[in-house]
Amino acid sequence: MSKLDDYGGGQTPDAEVLVVTTNDVPGHRVERIIGEVFGLTVRSRHIGSQIGAGLKSLVGGELKGLTKTLVESRNQAMERLVEQARARGANAILMMRFDVSEAADVGTEICAYGTAAVIAPIA
Repeated sequence: MSKLDDYGGGQTPDAEVLVVTTNDVPGHRVERIIGEVFGLTVRSRHIGSQIGAGLKSLVGGELKGLTKTLVESRNQAMERLVEQARARGANAILMMRFDVSEAADVGTEICAYGTAAVIAPIA
């Protein structure tokens, strides 16, 4: 069985900045909206992975090397997103999303974006 982090991601329970895909956080109120923040990375695949992916496509199945690369890329984009929010004084990012696109035919652009906010527990 593979390590969990090889094929997935997400926050740890003790994260300084809470990242959610929802408009609000149950049990909390939004005290201040700081604004949009994003984290970006552009990755290219090395020739070995492209050849391996091409061969694998002949027989079908998961391209595990490319899956790991995408997981690493998304995690890096999310780390950069959190750094941006923290630097602006946020303790939460609401409505987080990923956007993935080709970057000038040389790589893949992964952008994590959302709304930086300050939240507080409802008393």
